[in-house]
Amino acid sequence: MTAEDDAKKLVDQLLAGTSSPADRRDLLTDLLNAGRSPMMDLLEEPQPEVRAAPDITRGFRVRLDLRGTKPPVWRRLELPGDLTLPRLHEVIQAAMGWSDSHLHRFRTGVDRQSPFFVTSIDLDEGEDGVREDDVRLDQLVAGTGDRLGYEYDFGDDWDHVLTVEEVLDTPPSQPRCTGGRLACPPEDCGGIGGHDELAQWVRSGHDDALLPQGFENSEHGHSWLPPGWHPDEFDIDEANDALAIVSAEPAAVTEELGAMVDRLYRRGDRSLRDVLAHPISHEPPEISDEDAARLTETYRVFLETIGAGVKLTQAGYLPPAIVKTFAERSGVSAWFIGKTNREDLTWPVQEVRETARALGLVTVRKGRLTPTVKGARVLNDDRALWRHIVSRLPLGTKDIDHDAGWLALAVVGSGTPAENWSSRISDLLARLGWRTDHPVYWLPPATSPTLFVLELLAGSARTSRLMTGVDAAVAATARAVTRRP
Repeated sequence: MTAEDDAKKLVDQLLAGTSSPADRRDLLTDLLNAGRSPMMDLLEEPQPEVRAAPDITRGFRVRLDLRGTKPPVWRRLELPGDLTLPRLHEVIQAAMGWSDSHLHRFRTGVDRQSPFFVTSIDLDEGEDGVREDDVRLDQLVAGTGDRLGYEYDFGDDWDHVLTVEEVLDTPPSQPRCTGGRLACPPEDCGGIGGHDELAQWVRSGHDDALLPQGFENSEHGHSWLPPGWHPDEFDIDEANDALAIVSAEPAAVTEELGAMVDRLYRRGDRSLRDVLAHPISHEPPEISDEDAARLTETYRVFLETIGAGVKLTQAGYLPPAIVKTFAERSGVSAWFIGKTNREDLTWPVQEVRETARALGLVTVRKGRLTPTVKGARVLNDDRALWRHIVSRLPLGTKDIDHDAGWLALAVVGSGTPAENWSSRISDLLARLGWRTDHPVYWLPPATSPTLFVLELLAGSARTSRLMTGVDAAVAATARAVTRRP
């Protein structure tokens, strides 16, 4: 009998628990004396086996099931065999509808004792093992019935199993979803039990008697759920749109914005990468002469209003007559509550003045606000004014303004509807590590000088920031900045 056999026998006796405390101490002593290597082999996590990559790449039709859901939540996918595990993780997230906000793990089997692969985050935490990075799907599955385990969010414990239904001689050019059933559970809902309670409540027509614990009332529950979420709804087109985004390469951007993408992606966060992979992010940054005139109207009117220059008040503000004239011509007075004749009490006017100065269109000298040489030169040339604004963005010298500015440009340039700009930028800022000291609203504010300019280009002087939808010319303007050499 080998030393390893002796060690296993001793472990079995120790785990049986039938001996007296004194006998267990003796067994433990014998186990330690049996040799360090056999004992350590028993205690170490088994390592996953990875086959050599096949000479010919094929595809797989697979079914992805979220285990424990009744009725089952599942997706049917067609995948190329050379898909690496990090890319497969992104595909699963997109097809299911997860937000990629938590850790994940692949296992070579479907039970929790199966060998698993480690991620870069595991390695950063000091864990050791076989990295998932360069492992391909076709190195783990080869034929019908082969299975792979995938865990997501170790708190809610979402356990998935991927089962090969068919091997495809010709792999798909990119992952696609060909079927599925039921909605993905909301993130952070408490796992299978929490999902079941939410599903029952929604299916009941939001019966107060079935309101899940943790919600103060029905209104609280509605506000917490993802907009329009219903457990029985699955949209295959939405799944394929999401797969198209995760499969696409991000648009080429400036070095600074690219560094932010890499910073997040190295942590397994592809949120900013997905923004820049959106189809609109790849469109050319072109605008018409009519668009140039419309976008630059607020700054052109401001330059026309101050003319060759105006003397500031003793406190350093624009004269009341100038404030009133600009407010009327720009459209601010149509919605602003107040007399709009004092700059310090009319924030939209102050905002235009401050951003015009940051853009290099005006300057203050000896108590006078005057156009710069560049400002005077571009006043009567809408396209030249537009190009000048593009050349000066993003604005701000603080680190938070720098990051928020680039994120604003990325979000707006991707065609995000105006009503979602702030929430999307705040989320990305939080992912980059920015926080606020506010005890309730922990997401950092999206506010930045760059966002102010984009809002003004979108017509906020006339709408009080109540813009909605996508303005293609504003999106193109943002892309003109993010692609600037």
